[in-house]
Amino acid sequence: MAGTKRRRFPWIVYVLVLVLILAFALSPVASVAIAGWLAEANGCDLDEGSIHVCMIGDGDWGPTLYTMFVMGWFMLATLPMGAMGLAIWLLVLVAHYLVWRRRQRVA
Repeated sequence: MAGTKRRRFPWIVYVLVLVLILAFALSPVASVAIAGWLAEANGCDLDEGSIHVCMIGDGDWGPTLYTMFVMGWFMLATLPMGAMGLAIWLLVLVAHYLVWRRRQRVA
């Protein structure tokens, strides 16, 4: 088959899906880290027990930081789901790559 163009493996699709899985799984961790960093940088108290006043600029960011901090509890769901997503992603990637490689050898 002269003139048959060989197709490249779609790595970009797999990388994009991996980024989405990781972003979903780690977003509560990022929320907690950002809230903690903002509170510490501005000398504010932050815990999941109650909302504390945190003046940043001209506004009270206490309720927002509290919400961001408490959203960390979502990681109890997102981390296991992300781990399952990664396992499935890896199985699909390996299977697809092996089939693609076999077809490239035959062609």
